[in-house]
Amino acid sequence: MSYDVSETTAEYSAKRVSLQTNARFESLVAAFEQAVPELTEADAAARLAEDGDWAGFVRGLRWEAPSGFVRVWTSLPSELMRYAGNPVPSTVWMIVDHGIAARLCRHDPGAMLYSPIRVEAHASAAAGTTLSFDVPSLQLRGFGINKVTQAGAELDRALGDLIEDLGMPRPAALRR
Repeated sequence: MSYDVSETTAEYSAKRVSLQTNARFESLVAAFEQAVPELTEADAAARLAEDGDWAGFVRGLRWEAPSGFVRVWTSLPSELMRYAGNPVPSTVWMIVDHGIAARLCRHDPGAMLYSPIRVEAHASAAAGTTLSFDVPSLQLRGFGINKVTQAGAELDRALGDLIEDLGMPRPAALRR
């Protein structure tokens, strides 16, 4: 079977931020996971199936996750990479703010490619942890839709707030 396809491309700049901190890896991971609670798609769907109240669902998440973000996926690459000779502890999360994600999807479902946001933490060579992520607004600006760009700026603000809540200064790339 074959399909007809039309192709478009969009170039955009990206910026990865890496924060070197003196926080112990295990402590930073625990703080992050406490600040950003887990909510699987199945759990979210089950909650919404009760009454279908999207606005109430998003408001309720603010009680559980004051940052607005929940973890929808967690990976521990170090569990496998140690067999390849890399013993450095690492955790990767995908986090989403469902309220902002809904607006992104409404204006262009393709914007869901950048929501959730990937965040990675690994133990640093010096005692401490490196926390890395891409700046959300730069990826979303490439859609050329003002409302998507605005939502990207909101994600930048929310991610900066989360980082401050974890006890680190807001990265320059997330300041407005």
